[in-house]
Amino acid sequence: MAGGTNAFARTARAIAVYGLILAGGLAAGHYVPQAVRALMPKYSEGNFNAYYPDARTRVVVYGTETCPYCAKARAYLKTRQVAFGDFDVAKSDKGRQDFARLGGKAVPVILIGDRQLVGFDKDAIDAALSRLKNAPL
Repeated sequence: MAGGTNAFARTARAIAVYGLILAGGLAAGHYVPQAVRALMPKYSEGNFNAYYPDARTRVVVYGTETCPYCAKARAYLKTRQVAFGDFDVAKSDKGRQDFARLGGKAVPVILIGDRQLVGFDKDAIDAALSRLKNAPL
């Protein structure tokens, strides 16, 4: 009987260790990408004048019609009553070319003044719009 109890204890301990390893792996898989995103800069700066369709338009969205974050970015800019250029990188040759020149790997890519944002982030958009509003043309 004592041998059976020791075998059961070893098996239970092994299952517990494997469970902890699995839980640790799942937690790392969930939280590490979030931590990396939090540490990355929200935008890059540069001279994006060549990408604006005219002298008055200082905001451009590069996205697709099926991207939910692109739709959120467009809707947010509309609620803020911001005029913006909109290029579908899947359907527009100019949009696809600009997206590639900007180093785009994910949509939306949003140009606001001298800032390039990737993804939909209200705070980053608001900060860029505030900076744009205060910048000379």
